[in-house]
Amino acid sequence: MNEIARVFAAGGGGLVLLGLSGLHVYWVCGGRWGADAAVPTAGTRPLFRPSRAGTSVVGVLLAGAGAVVLAEVSPWAGEFTKWGTRALGAVFALRALGEFKWVGFFKRVRGTKFAKLDTWLYSPLCAVMAAACLYLGWR
Repeated sequence: MNEIARVFAAGGGGLVLLGLSGLHVYWVCGGRWGADAAVPTAGTRPLFRPSRAGTSVVGVLLAGAGAVVLAEVSPWAGEFTKWGTRALGAVFALRALGEFKWVGFFKRVRGTKFAKLDTWLYSPLCAVMAAACLYLGWR
């Protein structure tokens, strides 16, 4: 049962990360679907405008994170993947908690499109990803 749970956590987490990487590649290539709700806004004004280079870097980092998570249940698993999944778990936990104004479970700004999706999708997904990564990193 323990190995089935590890494969489920790694497979699910890895697929989520690779899918998000693909979404960032889509945006870099000019796609618009979902882009209007990807950045926190003050009213209708985005707090920042992601550059193509920045979006590319995020896409590459997400793909790398997906590879580390998937590798944790592969023959190549080792100290790097163990510590990598632990670090990812910490990053996702911090993202889920947020910075107490714009993102995370404890944000104060709540009425925007981003904030609503952050409450119901982004932050819960980060919490689940944190749990999966920490489970993998300590098993």
